[in-house]
Amino acid sequence: MAIHSVISTEEQQGGTSGIGAAVAQQLALRGAQIILLTQQPPSDPFLVDYIEDLRSATNNELVHAEQVDLSSLQSIRLFATKWLDNAPPRRLDMIILCANTMTPRFSRGELTQDKTESNWGINYLANFHLLSILSPAIRAQPPDRDVRIIFGTCSSYIGGEINILKDTISPLPARKEYGTSKLATMVLARSFQLHLDGYKRPDKQPNNARVAIVDPGLTRTPGMRRWLSMGSLWGLLLYVFMWPMWWLTLKSPYMGAQSFLYAAMETDLGRGAGGKYIKECQERTVLRNEITDEVVAQKLWDFSVKQIEALEKASAARRAKIKKEEKYGDAVKHADGRKDNVETETRGENIPGSRRSRKH
Repeated sequence: MAIHSVISTEEQQGGTSGIGAAVAQQLALRGAQIILLTQQPPSDPFLVDYIEDLRSATNNELVHAEQVDLSSLQSIRLFATKWLDNAPPRRLDMIILCANTMTPRFSRGELTQDKTESNWGINYLANFHLLSILSPAIRAQPPDRDVRIIFGTCSSYIGGEINILKDTISPLPARKEYGTSKLATMVLARSFQLHLDGYKRPDKQPNNARVAIVDPGLTRTPGMRRWLSMGSLWGLLLYVFMWPMWWLTLKSPYMGAQSFLYAAMETDLGRGAGGKYIKECQERTVLRNEITDEVVAQKLWDFSVKQIEALEKASAARRAKIKKEEKYGDAVKHADGRKDNVETETRGENIPGSRRSRKH
């Protein structure tokens, strides 16, 4: 999106902390209409205060939030289908995917609501699920609109491994969960660009959506703090003790946001081929061949479709079971209440002084 197209509708993950918050603030200052996808509902007191503060600081009332829990495939589907059901199609200029999670070295692994490994489920699978559903909305935008989809990544992708993914709850190779999720995200970015390029528009116009992959570099964010502290109390104390060094060597969130803003507003990125890798506000060459390998991309795409289908079926079965148990519990509770009322009435027949006892 060029500088002159600041009146826009943009979806953004991870916009309430770290780099995401800095990106949201800078775009809001330029007059963009922003929809933050947050885990908390819009009525959450913290989120209400955050949105009001952001509106006041940027003098922009076009900042809103919608609840989307990236650890739940159902939550993502509900949001995306609601977006698609709107007629006429809602304006969509940009999607910024910068939500992120990481399991520190000395922390126990976490699972999403769909019972898959959190690094894989949130960093990669959530993005795949969201974009696969929103794809018609992206392709339905007018041909004169500069649409961009921006993926956040980091240098950890270099150590990832996606050739040995397993169809299990945790498909990632041990000790490489985070790096593999980032590598898979970059493969997805390139393959999604091919997906958009292959669409034949009814108006015979060329594809107007471009994908960009952004590495903000080493930045002082909550995620970086988690990584440096390794999930331990001693690590956190060491992080605090060494804070002056981190302050000097790591970027601030504002500085880390510059590559995202470059990908969002540089005019040249709206022309030519998409899927470019941006770091330090410059186009760079990726260091893993899998990212540009169409065979690997197709295998990962097919694997993701099958995994999401299996996870959604399993989650639906769990929800149905829980609902059935709750319904059965309510029925039992209601029956017990009726039984107690009958017993009370029965005992009342033998109470001295009651009308029935006086009749006898």
